[in-house]
Amino acid sequence: MEVFFVIFLLLVYAWQAYCLQTIAKRTGTEDPWLAWIPIGNIYLMCKIADLSGWMILLFFIPLVNIIIMIYIWMEIAQAVGMSRTLGIFIIIPLLNFIIMGVLAFGSVQRSQETA
Repeated sequence: MEVFFVIFLLLVYAWQAYCLQTIAKRTGTEDPWLAWIPIGNIYLMCKIADLSGWMILLFFIPLVNIIIMIYIWMEIAQAVGMSRTLGIFIIIPLLNFIIMGVLAFGSVQRSQETA
């Protein structure tokens, strides 16, 4: 049973890292391979969101980290040309896997006003 749990956790980590790497490539962010490195992936998220790398420090403060995570994912959604509202849904378990996939692989529908 423990083996299946470890395999499940590795698959979850791989999915999140792959989606983040794809988002980094989509936005032209340097060093997309950082998605696979713990704490490096937080730095990469900050760079995709066009925020300071020092924001990493806020991830180590309880409760503040939740607010910062939502804000960064809202900025990431905007960086790939999607609604910032998607970033709010990143805190909902199971839905966050879908949101990451949408941000990484979804197509952007631009209206004629913004084009």
